[in-house]
Amino acid sequence: MFRVEKKEDEERRRLGGNPDWMSRLPEELLDVPLWDLAIPGSHDSMSFCLDVSSPVLKSESRILRLIDRLFPCWTRTCVSRWATTQQSVLSDQCDLGIRFLDLRIARKPKGGLFFAHGIYTLMTVKEALDELATWLDAHPKEIVVISCSDFDSLTDEDHFSLVAFIIALFGKKLCFSQDTPTLRSCWSRGQQVIVSYDNQQMVLQHLELWTGIPYWYADSPDPKKVIAYLEDQKRGGRPAHFYVSGLNLTEDAPYVILHPFQNMRKMTMRALSLLLRWASEQRPGCEVGGVNILCCDFVAASQFCSLVIGLNYKLLGRRALCST
Repeated sequence: MFRVEKKEDEERRRLGGNPDWMSRLPEELLDVPLWDLAIPGSHDSMSFCLDVSSPVLKSESRILRLIDRLFPCWTRTCVSRWATTQQSVLSDQCDLGIRFLDLRIARKPKGGLFFAHGIYTLMTVKEALDELATWLDAHPKEIVVISCSDFDSLTDEDHFSLVAFIIALFGKKLCFSQDTPTLRSCWSRGQQVIVSYDNQQMVLQHLELWTGIPYWYADSPDPKKVIAYLEDQKRGGRPAHFYVSGLNLTEDAPYVILHPFQNMRKMTMRALSLLLRWASEQRPGCEVGGVNILCCDFVAASQFCSLVIGLNYKLLGRRALCST
């Protein structure tokens, strides 16, 4: 069992959690499509358990893979410093209020399905999803959106096996892709899981799978550029269904070179107040500019979840909620 670091655990207790926030929303919001609600998400949700003994991914640049073969201890430690974006296991993230999980899946060279962000994780896909299923059993009115993507080095057989496992594990908890899910409709059917699977072949074969969810991602280490990018995207109109606004920063080579003693957590914490201020000004809903899923790094280190959940109360009293 992977445990939260002591400091992170103390922060989580101090900040409190939102383990059953969906079941506590006002009656007026129970028939709103889930893609018109504000939902907290974690970026690269499984990066808390990266394995520094594993090689870098095959999808990484040829130069990085060459350096990894020559100086593996240095390379993997460096990658881990910048690729670790969370420090809490999935059940703890869900207790905080996270309802969107960003799962980047990869096959390790020696076999087995794991997660990955630059390097592979210690925890397998089966272990993580088993933990999530247990959490859902204990919180029957909470709905989680799972985004499965990247699929580094997966074969067709891997996809078939993974989808079969997901369907067997969650069973009747799965929400079908032709549905318009609301809290009330999901509760009436016992549905708790929406699985976005970024492989069109598998989506076409299984009604239990949803197409890949758009993720608005600025790809910048500058929080002002992240906000400017999100504002520009909003002006073009939001997608019709689920979509993600990424509040996460991205390091580039010049930034890493100029900040040799930093890591992703330090970079995130320095920018977090600005990013959360922008988030607090948003409104959910179907109108142009309406937010849906907001993703952040190090979700246990601030009031991010409570802030995003609170955005839903801006919908109360509005007469022109979009039709389903």
